[in-house]
Amino acid sequence: GCEMDGKLYPFGKIERTESCFQCSCSPRAMSCCSLFNTPTSYDKENCKLVFNQESCDYNVVQKSDPSKECAVYGRV
Repeated sequence: GCEMDGKLYPFGKIERTESCFQCSCSPRAMSCCSLFNTPTSYDKENCKLVFNQESCDYNVVQKSDPSKECAVYGRV
């Protein structure tokens, strides 16, 4: 198998790793792509990024009140 972040995965396609990647594991190599997009355009002064491990996505919330979401204008 292949090892990532201290965890052993079987050969073949891995739909989702613990760190939110989709991977292909072969005896020669492991290649992965992230399952999430990173917000790049948002109010960085008043908002912050919080990674949601369950959904494999970033939430952008107000620093002063994390229960309120902020608008996001671009992701990569």
